[in-house]
Amino acid sequence: MDSLVHKMLFSMGIYHLTVGHMLMWLVSFTLIYLAVHRKYEPLLLLPIGFGIFVVNLPLTNLMEGHQILAVFYHYGLEWEMIPPLIFLGLGAMTDFGPLIANPKTLLLGAAAQFGVYMAFFGALLLGFTVPEACSIGIIGGADGPTTIFTTVALAPHLLGATAVAAYSYMAMVPIIQPPIMRLCTTKKERLIRMKQLKPVSKKEKIIFPLVTCLLICLFVPASAALMAMFMLGNLFRESGVVERLSGTAQNELMNIITIFLGLAVGGTMSAENFLQPKALLVFVMGLVAFSFSTIGGIMLAKLMNLFSKHKINPLIGAAGVSAVPMSARVVQTVGAQEDPRNFLLMHAMGPNVAGVIGTVVAAGLFLTMVQ
Repeated sequence: MDSLVHKMLFSMGIYHLTVGHMLMWLVSFTLIYLAVHRKYEPLLLLPIGFGIFVVNLPLTNLMEGHQILAVFYHYGLEWEMIPPLIFLGLGAMTDFGPLIANPKTLLLGAAAQFGVYMAFFGALLLGFTVPEACSIGIIGGADGPTTIFTTVALAPHLLGATAVAAYSYMAMVPIIQPPIMRLCTTKKERLIRMKQLKPVSKKEKIIFPLVTCLLICLFVPASAALMAMFMLGNLFRESGVVERLSGTAQNELMNIITIFLGLAVGGTMSAENFLQPKALLVFVMGLVAFSFSTIGGIMLAKLMNLFSKHKINPLIGAAGVSAVPMSARVVQTVGAQEDPRNFLLMHAMGPNVAGVIGTVVAAGLFLTMVQ
């Protein structure tokens, strides 16, 4: 009888509950709170938070065998299906018009990858391996799907930490970026008004994704999966002949994939995997990466003003991180605080979407270097 009682107790999750599990519940509830109450990236932080919660319920084994989270992770992330499909939806939502109208802003998107490489070398100095450093550095691009794509390929044991760091910092753009933007610019610079963008034709908008995909995939083939889907989604949008495909990519497909992505990422964050010094240090390095990316874009804009007839408001350089469109909105907010009639949003969208391209290229370079 005693052995039967013991067996029944041993089969209950509560018998195996640890402090680590409860600490991860706290992490889970924090993300859910940020999603629900603060509305920080709710579409992702909510499923990620719930995924963390259920994977840390003892004996559920949801990340083993053919259990639901294991299936999402295996077919969605290990097989590298989810990040490219996310990019298909992002492409369908993206307007490259501001970038085409002012091609110089492509340089600002490239400069905003400065933090990616700073964090990469910083991680190496802290004792991380090269693949781990690549995965940590890419957080600086503030691009969740690219971070996940890179980490799954190079350092899957860090997936939970890098993904949550990337999406957390994306969500906190309105908190992190404004102090850096004010610190790196003068009031006079923040008051600069940029000339109106020229109109962009439909032909230009159709040619752009084709040419960009061609050039980037030729020079950085490792980025092809993300870049091809990104530009295909944009071609759906700009062609004007496949509204159903464009709408599906933006809405139904994007929503379904987001659920799978959030649960799969949350499922990797068991107490055993996450409560490690390396995983916790990822959050610090991610913040360093994101901050230096913001600084890099601003500083290049200031440098370009030394040689440019038409001045650039350096604030738009901060939008070079690929948190689309949140960082562009932050630029508009900070600029409007100095001059309410200064409309920087569309100017900031140029470097903003260029930052997405820049982060994908950086990821491709890392994958080429390591694999």
